[in-house]
Amino acid sequence: MNVINTISPQALKQRLADGESMNIIDVREDEEVAAGMIPGAQHIPLGQLPERISEIAQTQEIILVCRSGNRSGRACEFLRNQGLKGIVNMTGGMLEWENTEG
Repeated sequence: MNVINTISPQALKQRLADGESMNIIDVREDEEVAAGMIPGAQHIPLGQLPERISEIAQTQEIILVCRSGNRSGRACEFLRNQGLKGIVNMTGGMLEWENTEG
């Protein structure tokens, strides 16, 4: 079993602050992202991933985000099973992101 790579919200904020370009995919539902998203993130709800996988740029690391980290973990598994590389799950999700200084 391959282990999914993870990143903490704190580490992601630091990398964004450093000007690093990343491919962040928010897999939450429409009403959840209406409350706010990570700047620059792309919104593809988890249920739409199979038909929208072609929209995901595979030129850099792909960081998946949800509310708490569970759905993004499932999204990571799905994308990896489709052969995508550089898949990373943001642990703690947006709940932890919003409680993180930075």
